[in-house]
Amino acid sequence: MIALIFFSVLLWDKAEAWGFKDGVLHNSIWLERAAGVYHRESRTGKYQLTYAEAKAVCEYEGGHLATYQQLEAARKIGFHVCAAGWMAKGRVGYPIVKAGPNCGFGKTGIVDYGIRLNRSERWDAYCYNPNGKECGGIFTDSKHVFKSPGYPNEYENEQICYWHIRVKYGQRIHLQFLEFDVEDDTACMADFLEVYDSYDDINGFVGRFCGDELPDDIISTGNVMTLKFLTDASVTAGGFQIRYVTMDMPSKSGDGKNTTSHGKTNFLSGKFGIM
Repeated sequence: MIALIFFSVLLWDKAEAWGFKDGVLHNSIWLERAAGVYHRESRTGKYQLTYAEAKAVCEYEGGHLATYQQLEAARKIGFHVCAAGWMAKGRVGYPIVKAGPNCGFGKTGIVDYGIRLNRSERWDAYCYNPNGKECGGIFTDSKHVFKSPGYPNEYENEQICYWHIRVKYGQRIHLQFLEFDVEDDTACMADFLEVYDSYDDINGFVGRFCGDELPDDIISTGNVMTLKFLTDASVTAGGFQIRYVTMDMPSKSGDGKNTTSHGKTNFLSGKFGIM
């Protein structure tokens, strides 16, 4: 009995640390807006913001640079980003939930670079805005069509949406873009849609999309997929309609690779510092 209680406490601690919602244990799913903290890069890419620029980015989106305490509060419910960024008062660091060999020096917590005397150093930014609009959903049906908020009207500013698809084990997900119109930006750093071949936004990054050309179809390697839609504080567009259908796993190995190409749509692939 004592062993059972101890095991239950361990499970609850894990759920507390990684985020538990709607009966599903996740890491970094609803957590950015739940804690009001989110990570931002410059539109020109990773580690391009001075302190003044990072502060301006957060304020432009209706928030401010997160304090160390706010970033730690987000980390405690699962916010994990392997990219150093400015915080309030000129501090730099990043939150690690799950220790890994390539980030965080194998430890968990806030990797703290301290208050920087040189405010011209270039890092990313950690913003705090508890008033951002949330949207998204979880889908387990064999097929579904979902849309950007307000579609066919334009989507709104300052949104973070997560759509999580989980179908039966042994099936894959065939994602088809029916309509697509997201603020055009060469670096896809203003408004963008990201696709992950996983049930979180840490693993399995497939690509980041913006512009008004239809991305090609994407086929998952497993039975889960996540889409993340983020908009900044200015300029909106028509949005999108996306359909998914399930398909059986191939009988031959090697046929389950993700497939996508960008055509004329602005598309960026890579981890963007997220582990």
